[in-house]
Amino acid sequence: MTVASRIVIAGAGIGGLTAALALLRRGHDVTVLEQASELGELGAGLQFAADGSRILLALGLGAEMEKIVCEAEWKEVRVWSTGITRKLFDLGADSRERFGAPYWFVHRGDLYRVLREAVTALKSDAIRTGARVTGYRDQGDRVSAQLASGTTIACDILIGADGVHSTIRSQLFESPQANFSGLIAWRGLIDMDRLSADLRRPVGANWVGPHGHVVTYPLRSGKILNFVGIAEDATWRTESWSTTGTQEECAAYFPGWHASIQAMIWAIDQPYKWALVGREPLARWSKGRVTLLGDACHPTLPFLAHGAIMALEDAMVLARCLDHFSAEPARALKRYEDLRIERTTRIVHGSAANATRFQNPVLADAQAAEDYLDCEWAPEKVKMRYDWLFEYDATTVQIDPTCGSKIGVLTP
Repeated sequence: MTVASRIVIAGAGIGGLTAALALLRRGHDVTVLEQASELGELGAGLQFAADGSRILLALGLGAEMEKIVCEAEWKEVRVWSTGITRKLFDLGADSRERFGAPYWFVHRGDLYRVLREAVTALKSDAIRTGARVTGYRDQGDRVSAQLASGTTIACDILIGADGVHSTIRSQLFESPQANFSGLIAWRGLIDMDRLSADLRRPVGANWVGPHGHVVTYPLRSGKILNFVGIAEDATWRTESWSTTGTQEECAAYFPGWHASIQAMIWAIDQPYKWALVGREPLARWSKGRVTLLGDACHPTLPFLAHGAIMALEDAMVLARCLDHFSAEPARALKRYEDLRIERTTRIVHGSAANATRFQNPVLADAQAAEDYLDCEWAPEKVKMRYDWLFEYDATTVQIDPTCGSKIGVLTP
């Protein structure tokens, strides 16, 4: 029999809200503390491969997600200067057949709204805004979250889902050092009607180049295009996603790139820029009744499109561990950490490795670039790099290490 817990989650981002939803569905009393005075999620597009979409489906969000996602037909790799194209992998029906779930492109804000509404439908006052967590007190049989207002909230379990600059992490462990990658990211949304027909295809594309790369994919049923351009810049060190730039600034980072890239840049309504910062994932996430989730414990560069997916996986596995070891919170948190840490560390390191694959000096020469695509994106290499990611199922991974696999398969 599951023992219901009082759980406080610091941070109402995508990971925090997913954890809240999974836990509320299991009967726990959950309070999410968000420092912002109003709820909202910045950013633009997200990619949800099968390992992420199956979690949203398991949480009962399929009907709402179908209203907001774009399910493209395939992903492709293109050369920065010539536009020469190689298919990366099929999506659509192929993803559902091979991995049991769809590959979705979704606007971050749309997903955030769906999660928020699902959480508040189960507990109307689950999310408290203007509630900045400054620390906690672990009292053995309970934990008290401390707020900037001077109040405290007692709970059985505290989850730090408070992002890359996590306050909870800084009290639990020494925070990892920020290592500036020497790369700047530009992002923006483009109304499809402003683009030529050849750029309005329902596909995702990775344009690879010698000193940068560009990722594009459709959102909102193909009505808008998500643009992310990565370029070398060792001087820009502002990590905020909300710093605005101009089309002129963005275009200056991609001289000589294909006319399609130029057309997209000049069609962006408002470009944003931020520095890409790498951090080593933590070796430990939990201590007693306190644990971490998402960017608080494994912040990653975006080159495997798995930052948000890892947070969803964390949330699902954590909820299942708390279900299985409900009378032993510390054991549940330790098991959650043990189940997740190897995979998330591999993703963080694999994402960093992809940066050099997407931005290789050999791509400067057109013929060498074509040969490079044939080598690096050969089907067997693509399967090796991606299948292990997409096959993972957080809803069925074995929870109890002492029992057979059927014991670990709990209701999502």
